[in-house]
Amino acid sequence: MRIIFTCILLFALANIGFSQRENFLSRSAFGPMVGGSYYIGDLNKYGHFQNTHFATGLMYRYYLNSRIELRANLTYAKVSAADANSSNPIQQQRNLSFESNIFEFSTGIEFNYFNYKLGDQKYFFSPYLFIDIGLFRMNPMTEYNGEMIELQPLGTEGQGSSLSSKSPYNLTQFVIPFGLGFKLNMGPRVGLSVEYGIRKTFTDYLDDVSGFFVDTDILAIENGNIAARLSDRSFGDFEAFGPRGNDQTKDWYSVFGLTLTFPLGKEGKCYYK
Repeated sequence: MRIIFTCILLFALANIGFSQRENFLSRSAFGPMVGGSYYIGDLNKYGHFQNTHFATGLMYRYYLNSRIELRANLTYAKVSAADANSSNPIQQQRNLSFESNIFEFSTGIEFNYFNYKLGDQKYFFSPYLFIDIGLFRMNPMTEYNGEMIELQPLGTEGQGSSLSSKSPYNLTQFVIPFGLGFKLNMGPRVGLSVEYGIRKTFTDYLDDVSGFFVDTDILAIENGNIAARLSDRSFGDFEAFGPRGNDQTKDWYSVFGLTLTFPLGKEGKCYYK
């Protein structure tokens, strides 16, 4: 009798676990994103969509109801800028440049303007807003003598030397992505999202440019000749003293693109509850 009772109990628990899993999966969707990315900062102050690079990622959505979704994103992006492309003669003479790969993980919430349900013929589209919080990994680099050089270890603004009280900046930083989009069902088991997001960062060193020019003779002695050379790449009549960048503002980057999402389970009966 005890064996029969144990079997019945295990069978019941297994069914409860399976039904909960199905309910979880019925509210879940997953898919790839492809698009572009660019940066706003000391080397590109106002030029949205300038130097746009390829971006890609994966998105997971969990539908709390027809208006609110939880989301998680894993994103790869690339950003770059160069003073040589500026229309400002002073910025051209400063002659700094950088590029960086970005690896971002974020999670947050999405608000649909209309009722929306993936695969549903009645609630098949909606504009939406989103806000996330996450971490991103950067690594600003620049070209020097035909090679790509990592800038953070050099301390181009005197970090890690007697010229500055600052330590080398962290390559892993917090980020707050937010933006808007539009989603549309393309069939019973696939949805398409068009999304634009801007990223608020808490660093001014995405481009390795923030503070002031330093004495390159001392920098060469303490941090090396390459650090000194990449700290000041100016030419012409440009005098390399004073502000190298604007340390009162942080850097931003943007990611935008198309996302296909596919449900991970069968349709839930209580989807809108």
